[in-house]
Amino acid sequence: MRVVNYTEFRKNLTENLNIVNDDGDIVVVSRSKGKNVVVMSLEEYNSMKETLYLTSTKANRQQLDKAIKEMNKGKFIKRGLIEK
Repeated sequence: MRVVNYTEFRKNLTENLNIVNDDGDIVVVSRSKGKNVVVMSLEEYNSMKETLYLTSTKANRQQLDKAIKEMNKGKFIKRGLIEK
């Protein structure tokens, strides 16, 4: 994670956005009144939203935990993708 102040972020906008997109890093922009913001790639944001959704209910979390445990024990069937 990179932390920069607003002036530095604005001055080096392209560089900061490239760090976010190319390196998958998160940039925290610190602002004078303490209302900081986080800049992240859309891919990272969507991934976080999906994780929050998938773990939003107890039943979903339990099902995911069960699937992960089975996978770690080698209890899965590997299948190829269906090509159209």
